[in-house]
Amino acid sequence: MPMNKIRGFRGFVAGAALTATAALFIHGRAEDPYFEISKNLDIYNNLFKELNTYYVDPIEPGKLVKTGVDAMLDDLDPYTNYITESDIEDYEFMTTGKYGGIGANMHRKGDDIYIGDVYENSPAQKAGLHPGDVVVSIDNQVVKGKSIDDLSLLLKGSPGTQLTLKIKDAYTNAESQKIITRGEIEISSVPYAALLGPEKNIAYVKLTQFTQGCARQVRDAYDSLQKAQPNLKGVVLDLRNNPGGLVDEAVNICNIFVDRNQTVVTTKGKIPDMDKDYKTAGPVWNKDVPLTVLVNRSSASASEIVAGTMQDLDRGVIIGERSYGKGLVQVTRPLGFNAHLKLTIARYYTPSGRCIQALDYTHRNADHSVSVFADSMRKVYSTRGGRKVRSGGGIEPDVKIPDQPSPMIAMTLYAKNYYFDYATEYAGKHKTITEANKFALTDAEFGDFTKWLEKKDYSYKTETEAELDSLQARAQKEKYYEESKKEFDALRAKLSHDKKQDLLKNKDIVKQMLENEIVSRYYYSRGRIAHNMQHDQDLDKAVGLLAQPTDYKALLQVKK
Repeated sequence: MPMNKIRGFRGFVAGAALTATAALFIHGRAEDPYFEISKNLDIYNNLFKELNTYYVDPIEPGKLVKTGVDAMLDDLDPYTNYITESDIEDYEFMTTGKYGGIGANMHRKGDDIYIGDVYENSPAQKAGLHPGDVVVSIDNQVVKGKSIDDLSLLLKGSPGTQLTLKIKDAYTNAESQKIITRGEIEISSVPYAALLGPEKNIAYVKLTQFTQGCARQVRDAYDSLQKAQPNLKGVVLDLRNNPGGLVDEAVNICNIFVDRNQTVVTTKGKIPDMDKDYKTAGPVWNKDVPLTVLVNRSSASASEIVAGTMQDLDRGVIIGERSYGKGLVQVTRPLGFNAHLKLTIARYYTPSGRCIQALDYTHRNADHSVSVFADSMRKVYSTRGGRKVRSGGGIEPDVKIPDQPSPMIAMTLYAKNYYFDYATEYAGKHKTITEANKFALTDAEFGDFTKWLEKKDYSYKTETEAELDSLQARAQKEKYYEESKKEFDALRAKLSHDKKQDLLKNKDIVKQMLENEIVSRYYYSRGRIAHNMQHDQDLDKAVGLLAQPTDYKALLQVKK
């Protein structure tokens, strides 16, 4: 870094620290609680100055400060983050769902860079890119071995600007150059909506994140479905794997099902003036239609505000797994030079008065880990109709459907990109397939996949084998292994799994995951959702419950 810039940065830090010190001594004594802040700012300023002046190698001030700030924030919660100028675009994408780019993501296999998902109607799709293409260069920069973050910087840019991609086609292996004009890429928060049930009278909407305007997208989707089927028997709102987002949008989503002037969520923090009651303000879409909300362990934050509100007001039935348990609210504060601090300022409380935060970040364990609030600490609250609900630990569903973890072989094939690679070959041989929600591989086609796998390495260890490895390491450390070696070897031989047998035993889930990848080549993200509906226990339960009004109403009443 040029010396004049180093001196300028040093002066800026020193000036900030001295200004803070002077202000504190004017307004209070040295023993004032804020004196500690002033003192430590002075120490930080002096430390930074000494490093800049005397450290043997050149330092990068921005990188060093970020490392220090990140370490400081690590003592707080994971949602309080320092956002540098270079990171601000990624942050804005999380809140708006928009960015400037080509509309495709990348993934690495070894040092090679491949096109991953291509977004529907994006510049990438219009240019003829498809999953599995190898990216050779971007604007004449060879990309082999580059990180995904480096690639993101090359691909993103202002809409209307151009870039040149050299790619090797996944189907023909031919190399070609494509000039692509970047566009404003908007990832819809509502990728799928449909009428379900035998009589097509259940309105289903999938919401993936709470970005700006998502409530309008949800309402428009329900309007469209109601126009197609005026006599709706029920509604499903799918919030599974939705990490949350903007609180205002959560309130607006609730307003779709709850009339105006209803308190949805209350936030309380350190500064009373910043406490706030969030109320519905607009006209309700439908306050009477039976409603089910799907959640799982990855439904968090704003998703839990919606699910918690619907539960507390006895407005809908929650189905699935217990949600994540994030009851904290963040805002973004400017720091200057286009840097920002995203920090937790409050906890939020659902209409019954409960906070569903699951982890206690204020009391860390000796190893710096965080504990879950014990069940004994979870307070009992009442819904509007008198049903009992608890604080802490997320939203407990009214109808619990336990998760069914995928078998190790299915996840191994996914981790090694074998579904992806085979789907690329399949798409190269089949120009079209049937509708996404009807597509299924024949037994002969699945047999072709198993033959294709014979040349691949998909070895893995079961959890039992991993535990045995751990036990053996412990026995070796404590010098018991040699005398027990025969027993260890016998047990290992007995536990040894047959990959082909595992493949056949778990055929259904492996086949489903492969079909899902294939479907995405033709129908994109909406195709994945539509295909998964064929095997969706949570959704089947929701549709079945809405078809039985007596059972639905019974779940919203106090059990006697």
